[in-house]
Amino acid sequence: MRAGFSEQEIERYRSEGFLHVPAFLDEGELERWRDAVDGATADRRGQTLDGTPAGHRESAYANVFLQMMLLSRSSRAVRDLMHDANLGRLAASLAGTDGIHIWHDQALIKEPLANATAFHRDVPFWSFDSRNAISIWVALDDATLENGCLYFLPSSQGFTDYRQAPIGENMGELVARYPELASIEPVPVPAAAGDAIYIDGMIAHGAGPNMTLGYRRAMTCAYMPQGARFNGKRNVLSETYFNSLKIGDVLDDERELPLIHAT
Repeated sequence: MRAGFSEQEIERYRSEGFLHVPAFLDEGELERWRDAVDGATADRRGQTLDGTPAGHRESAYANVFLQMMLLSRSSRAVRDLMHDANLGRLAASLAGTDGIHIWHDQALIKEPLANATAFHRDVPFWSFDSRNAISIWVALDDATLENGCLYFLPSSQGFTDYRQAPIGENMGELVARYPELASIEPVPVPAAAGDAIYIDGMIAHGAGPNMTLGYRRAMTCAYMPQGARFNGKRNVLSETYFNSLKIGDVLDDERELPLIHAT
């Protein structure tokens, strides 16, 4: 795993809102991540990935990807990966924050012939508002132009506010809501298996469709800066914790939001 980032990489992330890190995992680490995520996904679904194409579900969004949320809570193997303090340290160094909580982890698996993922931002769906939120996206398969690699609107993280915009069927709905994004050319970021992409929580990003008969697997983890405050949205919070909060409270329950790095 990468040990750290250069000043140039940190500057690029903060300017463009994303950073592609080739060979983030070595071959042994990649196999460990694949085994952990595949096992946890099979346990959650009650079946392994069998090559069935997307398209059989009723809604267009349901055919975008298999979304396996919070696998670290049901799989010790995934928990051991996600709770690695080095992951927290790396994320904090890019985001420019002293402490990092795990917000949520999720596997995002584009099945064969899966639909595109519309442009969206992450933070507006979460239970806190922050310009320092960050996610890591790790390719478990090669992510190509053909099978649904990520696309970004570079430097768009400063052009929008925290209002939610749905991730629906229309690829450009976010741009229609925020016309200031219309002049930013989308940039595809193909990634080899084992590469990582760090994503600012406010950058507009999406993914192409999977136009192949193979899978495009990725494992992600979203991070919340230490000291973030509750904004009234539930998102991944348990009902008990959600009901205990009032707007403005610091989100600091480490049973749900583990603090994995602090200086």
